[in-house]
Amino acid sequence: MPALRRIGSPCRHRHAGNRHSAGLPGVFLLLALAAGAQAEPTAARQAELRHLLEQDCGSCHGLTLKGGLGPALTQQAMQRLPQEMYVNTILDGRPGTPMPPWRGILTEDEVRWLVEGLRSGF
Repeated sequence: MPALRRIGSPCRHRHAGNRHSAGLPGVFLLLALAAGAQAEPTAARQAELRHLLEQDCGSCHGLTLKGGLGPALTQQAMQRLPQEMYVNTILDGRPGTPMPPWRGILTEDEVRWLVEGLRSGF
């Protein structure tokens, strides 16, 4: 069995640079960017999400989203807490309250799109 070498140590093969790690920083950068990238829903899915927001969310948060059984989801109200708090609440619900979890029905990207839309006043 060949001995293990440290990453970045010269290899026995002859090629440009004579190092295996020459492209690693670029690979890590691409992976980091891809992990942070958010897939925007298609136009058709966006229409479905808006309908869901109006009908399902509106049944508790008010048809004009100004509050009801649940708190207001207006642009101004959505500025009160960090975006991640809203994303987590939608995905996982709020135990002990009528707020159900939407994980499994909505993807995290869809929830982020909804929260960003509410925060920007769409």
